[in-house]
Parts: sequence; C-alpha cells; structure tokens
Amino acid sequence: MATLYTPQSQAGIMSFYDAPSKGPKVGPKVVLIAIVVFAIILIIVNHFAAV
Repeated sequence: MATLYTPQSQAGIMSFYDAPSKGPKVGPKVVLIAIVVFAIILIIVNHFAAV
C-alpha cells in the first residue's frame, strides 16, 4: 500500500498563510457583501447610462 506524503514544495504553505500581516482584517462576509453591493451599483449605473 502506498503511503501519502506532503511534497516539500507545499510544506510551508499553511505557515505562509497563517503568518500575521499588517493589513486590515476583513472577514469573508464583509468581502461578499462588498462584492454584491458593488455589482448592484454597477448594474444601476449601467442602466442609467444606457438611457
């Protein structure tokens, strides 16, 4: 039976993403809401620009 192992090229990925950053902490819900609001604004602007 073959054994599973993690390649060395992927060994540090989790520690890279877990490293603290100096940027703002934004949750996934905030990002999703911002995307939806931005899409709605674009649709409204596109609607009024076509008139």
